[in-house]
Amino acid sequence: MALVINSEVKKLYQHRWVPNLKIPLFYGIWAVLGIIAWNSSHWTLTWLCYLAMGYIQMGIVTFMHDCTHSTLFKVRWKNWAFGIFAMIPLIISFISFKEDHLLHHRYNRTPKDPDAFTMGKRGVGDFILFYAYAVVGVFLTAIQFTLIFPLRMLRGKKALIHWSEIVLHIAVMWIIYDWAASHGIENQVFDIWFWPLIFFGFFNSIRFIAEHYGCPWNVGQLAGTRTIISNQVNSFFWNNINYHIGHHAYPAVPWYNLQKLHTLMLPEIERVGAPIDRSYFVIFFQALRHGPETEG
Repeated sequence: MALVINSEVKKLYQHRWVPNLKIPLFYGIWAVLGIIAWNSSHWTLTWLCYLAMGYIQMGIVTFMHDCTHSTLFKVRWKNWAFGIFAMIPLIISFISFKEDHLLHHRYNRTPKDPDAFTMGKRGVGDFILFYAYAVVGVFLTAIQFTLIFPLRMLRGKKALIHWSEIVLHIAVMWIIYDWAASHGIENQVFDIWFWPLIFFGFFNSIRFIAEHYGCPWNVGQLAGTRTIISNQVNSFFWNNINYHIGHHAYPAVPWYNLQKLHTLMLPEIERVGAPIDRSYFVIFFQALRHGPETEG
């Protein structure tokens, strides 16, 4: 279905630099939480910091997500620079995620959608993959974007960029590990990186599954996507990614205009019956109870 880009929507395409001041703010919060966890002598505070770091990491990744559409910054190379930088802790190449994500937008909820792995025949393998992603999705995501997708889909210049990014990640991690080992703090450095990443992976699985699970198959961007009103805390820290219908309909609209876009689109969203829900966790737990979906 073709969507009309009227004058009100066009205004939302405009870039502004002030909202992106959240980027250093988020990195600052992330660093402070890491410092607290590092120096904490009480396990409860340490693990609460790890949890919060994972939550903030989810917000940082939604900034990176805007870079895949070249909407975080007006200048294209800045989107690439930040996208590559933001992916370093995840050991995933930006170009691999970008190419996969653009295919997801093009073929949303169709057999060609690379992210539609929740669909299947409900065989044993489908159940194993579905629940493994729900619990330890960060590992499966790393395998998918580091090896499987690049080997299957990236060729020529794109493949070269991907493997160059992986080399960069390995070099950065080697330098950090070598420095930590020379100071006898390699275990602490590992903990401050690994455990928040596990929590990030869980938050990412919740978000990812909730965005499209149970939406109709082969019906386009609107009805094939879910917006989750959730709460303003999630909207703030996850940069309005929960207004997902609008993002799929107009992916060039920056994150800070998605709430306004949702308001403009609401009559059309209601007309086509696109799902709007109020809780990530409700959708996620419904998905866990039902398991993988059936194609068709």
